[in-house]
Amino acid sequence: MSKKVLVTGGAGFIGHHVIDYLLRKTDWDLISLDRLDFSGTLSRLQEVVGQNKEYGSRVRIVWHDLKAEINDFTAKEIGHVDYILHLAAGSHVDRSIENPMEFVLDNVVGTANLLEYARNKVPNLEKLLYFSTDEVFGPAPEGVFYKENDRYDSGNPYSATKAGAEELCVAYENTYKMPIMITHTMNVFGIRQHPEKFIPKIIRYVLESRELTIHADKECKNAGSRHYINTEDVADAIMFLLENGKSGEKYNVVGKQETDNLELAQIIARILDKPLNYKLVDFHSSRPGHDLRYALCGEKMKEMGWVPRKELFERLQEVVSWTIKNDRWM
Repeated sequence: MSKKVLVTGGAGFIGHHVIDYLLRKTDWDLISLDRLDFSGTLSRLQEVVGQNKEYGSRVRIVWHDLKAEINDFTAKEIGHVDYILHLAAGSHVDRSIENPMEFVLDNVVGTANLLEYARNKVPNLEKLLYFSTDEVFGPAPEGVFYKENDRYDSGNPYSATKAGAEELCVAYENTYKMPIMITHTMNVFGIRQHPEKFIPKIIRYVLESRELTIHADKECKNAGSRHYINTEDVADAIMFLLENGKSGEKYNVVGKQETDNLELAQIIARILDKPLNYKLVDFHSSRPGHDLRYALCGEKMKEMGWVPRKELFERLQEVVSWTIKNDRWM
């Protein structure tokens, strides 16, 4: 039976990929709720919808800033929904350090307004998925991989507000018995990503023979590391959880392998068949509030039967090839 899905932040980087995936893999109707600021652009959705004429009839865009409640008029514009995917958020660590209240309003108040809408104006809601981040756990010492319910230790206002929104979701599930799930993921990459993000920046700098700054430890010997994951795998994980996830549970959505940022840049340079010019810098002095290593344990999802479909190198090849052919996104 066809579903109706509300995707908050649907014009954003991850949100538009989720919409693209659901258009391709299901017959569901989708509503994108977005305020269309600097991080969300209709150009992304236009490209996705333009791939197939039938897609246009299945996607609607409703403008709304979640700092305000979803009133009766906006709720009517949205219409009936079966699933809510809450991906809208302020997500720039540096901006959160400069202006933390902006992130409190976007991430905590915005989530509270969405939860109130879901509680009061969405009868028979089947599932609400809140999309959180690995950064709520703080830095991961070498050898540590955080599980879903480990203690939080936010290192900056961005991660603190994501953790605060998570706790609201937990509270609404406990208090009102709402069907809420939470995901943590880390360092998502893919096509149409903002050019200031690390992987698009690597591609651009390698092509232009510019020196790339890579954040490392205080001795500038070891680069920071992450479990990078592609948007297609993130969208696939969300679909898997809509079918198999349980209310009140948290799930880590993790890339297949841990990769340090220097190794990542070297891989991209090899794909481009060009030299990499780089400099390691002390991340503590250059990016206060950022952490050298984040790491999540993906065993829970693996035991349920989900892992990323492709290896990191293959996903990077796909993104690099697409970006070169569509250089307006650089």
